Amino acid sequence: MSTVNLNAANAVPGTPLSTRREMISRRSFFQHTSGGILGAALATTLAEDLYAEEHKNLERHIYDLKPRPSHFTAPARSVIHLFMNGGPSQMDLFDPKPDLDKQHGKSFFEKIAGEVESPGNAGALMKTPFKFAQHGHSGMWMSELMPQLATCADDIALIRSMFTTNLTHEPALFKIHSGQELPGLPTLGAWVSYGLGTVNQSLPSYVVLADPGGLPVNRTQNWQAGFLPPVYQGTRFRASGSPVLDLKQEFEEPQSITALERNLIGQLDRLHQKQRSSRPELGARIASYELAARMQLAASNALDLSQETSDTLRNYGVGQSPTNSYGRRCLIARRLVERGVRFVQLFVNFQPWDNHGNLIGGLKSICNQTDQPIAALIKDLKQRGLLDSTLLVWGGEFGRLPIAQGKNGRDHNKNSMVSWLAGGGIKGGVTHGTTDEIGYSAADNKVSVEDWHATILNQLGLDYRKLAFYRNGLEEKLTGVTQPRVVKELIA
Repeated sequence: MSTVNLNAANAVPGTPLSTRREMISRRSFFQHTSGGILGAALATTLAEDLYAEEHKNLERHIYDLKPRPSHFTAPARSVIHLFMNGGPSQMDLFDPKPDLDKQHGKSFFEKIAGEVESPGNAGALMKTPFKFAQHGHSGMWMSELMPQLATCADDIALIRSMFTTNLTHEPALFKIHSGQELPGLPTLGAWVSYGLGTVNQSLPSYVVLADPGGLPVNRTQNWQAGFLPPVYQGTRFRASGSPVLDLKQEFEEPQSITALERNLIGQLDRLHQKQRSSRPELGARIASYELAARMQLAASNALDLSQETSDTLRNYGVGQSPTNSYGRRCLIARRLVERGVRFVQLFVNFQPWDNHGNLIGGLKSICNQTDQPIAALIKDLKQRGLLDSTLLVWGGEFGRLPIAQGKNGRDHNKNSMVSWLAGGGIKGGVTHGTTDEIGYSAADNKVSVEDWHATILNQLGLDYRKLAFYRNGLEEKLTGVTQPRVVKELIA
């Protein structure tokens, strides 16, 4: 397959100053309209004609969401990223450590003092307060906190040996989403949208289902397009009510008024075009609003859970406490991938996995919210024949330390974290890698964030070496200049 290397428009040499001014104004236009569905639709429509007039003799650069061929045939067509912001505790969820239990209460801080974010209240080694058991034919270990996910043990591939490079939330979030600890870079979902486009032109390629209770740290930067064209950024949907705010009028106008408004806009547009006959992109604006309207209708349909059976709603925990919010979003995620959305990302309220204190209560609370809906999502996708083509990804930005923070919490740990994958050509029932005897550091078969990104791209048919965007003379990639390894042990 051909390499997805699209030259950035601002890399075209020899552009006249007057044209540059026009280009700058257009970029400003994109920046101010790219938030949400309306901006995505407008950016999609205008991008094809952005440089047509001034650069008619140069290579044409098209940035849209039309489907693109993958680099090679692969099983996954969509991704559902279940992001667990805050940093889930690996030794309390998926990685039992008998030696940690035996060494409970022993001093260990001096050995890792430079790796502790809050040394002032660092304590001794702390065993897990939760019981573990093996599940499924694979015998995968899980704690009692996830009884429903445990029934899906043979469908998931667990990575115990993952690690990252920073133990502070903000840079760690940039790293896990964008591949580097820097702001302003494209996120994983944006790269996937850039590489593959989407099969449904009435919905965004990249949809974010954030928790209505609040956004995570770094807020909208967790799904930004960075230096990629803004059409590839995540579009935030609300799980109830209007999917996107400020796209439709709060009160419906009579049809006659709407028709008059449209007629007036059309007259103004035609007059505007006559005065600027060399600006063909202006003619696309009305069409872009029509496209936005189509997206609004399609989004409303995708979010209409009244079309689901009572059994399905009950399985996801919709209408029940405490699973209603996350259950709705998991079910919506399934409905979106059914409709061809390429990348769906779910966040939980702020950072509930960040258990600096009250480890027992905090983990019980967030697991009670998410365990049932996630298990229902896996089973539902499998029953509908969608699991093979949908890659599920679970994990946070880092793990937790084996020592106590205060009396009953755990601090951040960049040296060991856990993630799991399911569907999309992943081998179920696999436990990959190990940590040391107390769960502090990844030991065998280590998986870096770059390896993790490369593996996700691989399951979509994208070669991390070829998925690139030229900017300021650089060939930018999600994995940067590193040489990651696709974790083939996870692949069926």
